[in-house]
Amino acid sequence: MRVLVVEDDRETADYICSSLRALGHVADHAADGRQGFLLALDSEFDVMVVDRMLPGLDGLSLVKSIRGAGVATPILFLSALGALNDRVDGLEAGADDYLVKPFAFSELSARVSALARRPPMQAEETRLRVSDLELDLIRRSVCRAGRDIPLQPREFRLLIYLMRNADRVVTRTMMLEAVWEFNFDPNTNVVETHISRLRNKIDKPFDRPLIHTVRGAGYSLHG
Repeated sequence: MRVLVVEDDRETADYICSSLRALGHVADHAADGRQGFLLALDSEFDVMVVDRMLPGLDGLSLVKSIRGAGVATPILFLSALGALNDRVDGLEAGADDYLVKPFAFSELSARVSALARRPPMQAEETRLRVSDLELDLIRRSVCRAGRDIPLQPREFRLLIYLMRNADRVVTRTMMLEAVWEFNFDPNTNVVETHISRLRNKIDKPFDRPLIHTVRGAGYSLHG
């Protein structure tokens, strides 16, 4: 297995790389985000381990740039930032897993191996369309009937989920799990709040609504 470790702390990087090599893996090291980006584009890796706080190009920007360039290599974020919002931000940026410092190498190794065993990502469409609503995953833009619609990051992610499940009923719990990474009901109205915001931007200025409430079940997006 070939692993790219993007970590600016030399002691941590040496520890991870030497431990991976001791297990028989190939470990390459980049000391900053820009070097990590160039290596990610220039070479093929089975997994990348990326620190959040990097010089040159921070971890979030690095991962977004890697995904924007079409590189689908599994990425594990490694960071001292361990709050829920930090983990969600990392996953939303395009990472596949998130491990908080301080960490045990045995857990890092297990997570890296699990990511390497995942089947290769299938190429997916970069544009979604439902009726006259269009979403561009690369440009991260949304328009309806040719009119640009600015969305906040969470609104954008929620709309992606709704459009990928167009003509289906999605429940509040399904949206919490897919968009907010909650696997339980935190007793919040966050879904309803964001659906209302989306409606104000996507439906209200136009003649025909696309987001529909299915009483007792959830919501459905269709033309």
